[in-house]
Amino acid sequence: MGIVGCGNISAQYLRTLTSADETSVVAVADLDADKAAHAAATYGARAFSVDEIFGVDEIEWILNLTTPAAHEDVSLAAIGQGLSVYNEKPLCATVAAAQRVLEAAHAAGVAVGSAPDTVLGTGLQTARATLASGAIGRPVFATATMAVPGHELWHPAPDFYYAPGGGPLLDMGPYYLTALVTLLGPVAAVYGAASRTRDERIISSGPRKGERIGVAVDSHITAICEHASGALTTLIMSFDAAASQAARIEVHGEEGSMAVPDPNEFHGAVQVHSVGGTWEMVTPSAGYTGAGRGLGLIDIARSADRRTGRASAELGFHVLDVMSSILRSADDGQRRMVSSTCTVPDPVPLTELSYARTGGAGQRA
Repeated sequence: MGIVGCGNISAQYLRTLTSADETSVVAVADLDADKAAHAAATYGARAFSVDEIFGVDEIEWILNLTTPAAHEDVSLAAIGQGLSVYNEKPLCATVAAAQRVLEAAHAAGVAVGSAPDTVLGTGLQTARATLASGAIGRPVFATATMAVPGHELWHPAPDFYYAPGGGPLLDMGPYYLTALVTLLGPVAAVYGAASRTRDERIISSGPRKGERIGVAVDSHITAICEHASGALTTLIMSFDAAASQAARIEVHGEEGSMAVPDPNEFHGAVQVHSVGGTWEMVTPSAGYTGAGRGLGLIDIARSADRRTGRASAELGFHVLDVMSSILRSADDGQRRMVSSTCTVPDPVPLTELSYARTGGAGQRA
């Protein structure tokens, strides 16, 4: 594969994909040639310009780690050269852009995948298996909360988080909604509300520390998601909290409750509380162990046709459609039906990755 975008998240992907037996990174590219050269030297790839990388003969897949606003253009450029594409979340900045990408891929006969792939780790997969076992009975409702001060506290170039295509919902919502769809099934309708606390943010780290950046999107989103299964989810995505002690995701059923680990991570403890009982830890029973970002591509490489995997464009498109529907509802105050649906990917049995035996991504077995 070739990687386009050598920014903040790329090192996590590179550690995983250069350590796994199933994948090989042969080329990297970035608008900043120095970033591409550094990534290439560190991980044994070759550096190219963004225009050049699509013509590298060995490449089958492009991993698109650009900002959401660039996902469509990079994807279409890759598809135009007959390459399959795996996009960092969200699939694209808008539903219309995602539709154009998927239509182009279908016409070209290539595949598309989409992050997040954290749902394939032992945390969310164990939660899914626990739910399927009937441990809490029929799911009735869920809560999902992500409340932080804002990424300008740690990210050296956080501008895109506050530009169109950014904000807490499009940035962090894919982790939570992908987990919720995996656990409770697709979303049929939504209500949304949103607010913006301030019109500028101050960068707190890196060479631009102290610089003020504008805020063009809402920084707090609250939504109710009606799943087709009948379960209801209350969703809070916010860059306006000093801190939060709220559980990331809880699912409540007719016979008990389940605490689900952080969907931004691959692992974590699942806990179950029966009616009248106490919280009990659940032993990991499903999912990929020792996982890191890029697992979705490893899962594709392990598929029979090397094209389809659980981190699918269908799931990514539905999650994007849900988020877009929430934002439209917040804008006009109306309940919105979600036009798309998806098939929940197959569960992952407890599976040890080859590199995990030597201590995790970054070390080859």
